[in-house]
Amino acid sequence: MRSVTALFCASLLVAPGLTLARDASDYATSAGISASLYSTFKDDKLVVAAREDAGAFVASAGSVRGAYLEAALRHLRDTRPELAAHSDLQLAEALLAQE
Repeated sequence: MRSVTALFCASLLVAPGLTLARDASDYATSAGISASLYSTFKDDKLVVAAREDAGAFVASAGSVRGAYLEAALRHLRDTRPELAAHSDLQLAEALLAQE
């Protein structure tokens, strides 16, 4: 019985760490995309206009896709081929992270 209790207690300590590690990985990816976008598109009017659409897209988990966001995603992938590997949701989150 003690081993079961010890195992249960250990799992309570480890589980938050695993979640934190996953979240840190997601943050690192989003931060990397954001930095890449910022260097090229900080003044791009298309990307600025797409931020509102990106907010709706992220908030709806990808259900709401606005015309400005679609145009911005196409523009980003055409001008920055290294961003093609990222999902629409990742790119939308990166657009929202821009200041």
